[in-house]
Amino acid sequence: MSLDSADNGAWAGLDGFQKILGHRSRLGICALLARNDELSFRRLKELLDENDGSLGAQLRKLEDEGYITVRKEFQDRKPVSWYQLTAVGRKRLEAHLAALSGLLGTEG
Repeated sequence: MSLDSADNGAWAGLDGFQKILGHRSRLGICALLARNDELSFRRLKELLDENDGSLGAQLRKLEDEGYITVRKEFQDRKPVSWYQLTAVGRKRLEAHLAALSGLLGTEG
């Protein structure tokens, strides 16, 4: 079956897709933060196997769009950044995942 002949109802779920979450790292960041109250930059870097520059850029994009917040503190005189998913970020992540499930026909 071609996309042109696909049921239009199935494709209506694309409205829930969040373009910003199309990037592997940004989706991973949000998914990890959805399961944890907050995570440090260092821990996100380890879990996502990212370098500092790339991870920093992806975190900034999510922060600019209101998906996450950052809290900075010092531990043993070293700066530590803690990231947390916002309520808006959680809602958008859930909409994105629901759209994926709907597209795949796995929504329950």
